[in-house]
Amino acid sequence: MLREGTYIADRYEIVARAGTGGMAEVYKAKDHVLGRFVGIKVLKQEFSEDVNFVTKFRTEAQSAAGLEHPNIVNIYDVGSENSMHYIVMEYVEGITLKSYIAKKGQLSFKEAVSIAIQVGRGIEAAHNKHIIHRDIKPQNIIISTEGKVKVTDFGIARVANSNTINADVMGSVHYSSPEQARNGFVDGKSDIYSLGIVMYEMVTGRVPFDGESTVAIAIQHLQEEMIVPSAYAPNLPISMEKIILKCTQKSPDRRYGSIGDMLLDLKKSLISPDEDFVVMVPLGQKQDTKVVKQEEVETIKNQARDMYVRQKKEEEEPEDTDDEDEDEEDDGFLNPKMEKAVTIMGIVAAIIIVIIIAYIGGSFFGLFKFGGSREEEPKEPLDQTVQEEEESDKVEMIDVRNMTFEEARKALNAISLGIDRGGEESSEEYEKGRIISQSQEKGTMLEKNTTIEVVISSGVGEFPIPDVRGLDRVSAEARIVQEGFVASFDYEYNDTVPNEQVIRQTPDVGTKAKKGETIHVMLSRGVQPVQMINVLNKPESQAKDELAALGLGVNVDSDYHDEIPQGHVISQSIEEGKLVERGTTVNLLVSLGKRITTYSLVDYNIEVLEEIPEDAVSVRADIVLFKMNGDEVIGSWTATQFPFPISQGNIEGASEGYFVIDWEWSYEDEDGAIINQKTQQTIGNVPFTQD
Repeated sequence: MLREGTYIADRYEIVARAGTGGMAEVYKAKDHVLGRFVGIKVLKQEFSEDVNFVTKFRTEAQSAAGLEHPNIVNIYDVGSENSMHYIVMEYVEGITLKSYIAKKGQLSFKEAVSIAIQVGRGIEAAHNKHIIHRDIKPQNIIISTEGKVKVTDFGIARVANSNTINADVMGSVHYSSPEQARNGFVDGKSDIYSLGIVMYEMVTGRVPFDGESTVAIAIQHLQEEMIVPSAYAPNLPISMEKIILKCTQKSPDRRYGSIGDMLLDLKKSLISPDEDFVVMVPLGQKQDTKVVKQEEVETIKNQARDMYVRQKKEEEEPEDTDDEDEDEEDDGFLNPKMEKAVTIMGIVAAIIIVIIIAYIGGSFFGLFKFGGSREEEPKEPLDQTVQEEEESDKVEMIDVRNMTFEEARKALNAISLGIDRGGEESSEEYEKGRIISQSQEKGTMLEKNTTIEVVISSGVGEFPIPDVRGLDRVSAEARIVQEGFVASFDYEYNDTVPNEQVIRQTPDVGTKAKKGETIHVMLSRGVQPVQMINVLNKPESQAKDELAALGLGVNVDSDYHDEIPQGHVISQSIEEGKLVERGTTVNLLVSLGKRITTYSLVDYNIEVLEEIPEDAVSVRADIVLFKMNGDEVIGSWTATQFPFPISQGNIEGASEGYFVIDWEWSYEDEDGAIINQKTQQTIGNVPFTQD
């Protein structure tokens, strides 16, 4: 297995492993000479050591490299390096038809026909260069992300079939033709059979023959009749079913004569899907010559002899039976009596033929006359002369179709006939300026100097442009091809039309164009993405407005931040510069400002000052609570009853404080006089509880 970053031929850099097959590993690589991605198929080690296999592998790959077609994965290069043999081919981004069928279950009729036509075109191009694929199956058919269908592994199956390769054979045998199953002669009709099985699977979602082993499946291809596809796809048009059945006939001679013939029927099925136009070859026609064994010949002889005996017994008297039985003991294919009868009949037939020929010849020269005993009087020489002159005044009409008007004029004037234009008509068969039809058919006897009227082709006629708006790419292409036009696709963003659907077409609906002309179809890429902007540290309202202008939604959350001012954006969920679809929601985190820690003082008791006598007449305390740092007043109280509980919450930025208490009290002395006293008390390092 090759690692990423490995170079092959100092040119191809391995990017990733793309897959594996029965005999090769497939990699995605970068061609640094041409600046493009390619696929590289590298032979597995066990096959690289087989000299004969490698030779055939290179020969077939080089042959397939001559194929260039839009529906074929083209081969660019073949090489070897350090006992590693590889093929460089076109890299196609997409999925296999096998995966596509598994994903969709059953394909629609039009989609299946469109894919089959593209596959058929690729196979036809290969057949035209005498290259047979031999392994047509959904695993070897790729549908690109652009909707193009491409066939891969041309020519490789020939090498694989000539060696003992068992890997991946289970996937191939489901699509193998009967002649492949019996290791017989394989030609282009084998590819037709395999494509028929692929079409069956596309419309039904299953293969017609399946089993627990390759042998069991191969025997079904040879002996069993498949269940008709309409049993699994009730809405399948009859034309498609008949095409599939004709492709999958067990006898190659009962299939289509060529891929081109099959393509004609597929295209016609798009136009007339419910018309039963597919011509099936009856059993017994176009069969290969069968070699009959000697014992079979003897059986045929005996059956013929027995039949002859029965016929004679019915026709002859009973007493003649013994003689007939003796005569029929001859070992010939026919007994002597029958041979004698045939000989006599042949002689009589020959005599009759001679008499007829003699009569015709004699009548021509006037030797025989019939019609009574009275002889007819000979015609006068004048009558004979008039008849000969009348016959000489007539000429036989020729075929002037496909001639230009000038070419036809010269040809007709040469036999004493004239020509006149009868107008112009459009034609798909005849080029512009060529004659489409003539007023007198070829072979008609005409008087000399007769004028022939001809109709001239004005070229390919114009036909209404099909409406493909709103269709997906595959359906649009199938519709355009069905109407006889060529499809060209391009893409643009659109806010309302879903991805891969048609936005518009040129020429527009309602206009006309000639068959074969190109219809340019604009497909939607979906909603155009927008580039994310930077809204960090911007006020919330401004950020919302700017994002809304881009078509983006906004979801806001908040948190404290020591540096970002309150109400400004701290962060955004999508980074600046990233492309996102319109309608995407951006999550913004908005600042609540700097986080402030609060504290509380709960039920702190102020006890009476110890120096105040117990018999004091009155006691008063003015209490002030300060923050430990900054001398900021937190709260103040006045107390006359003690202990005096103090509670204070929402204290910001301070974890402790201190009290300053101004005491005042009065008491009576020994003489009964009232004495007033004052003092100040400080209680420090009072701890607060964090909220």
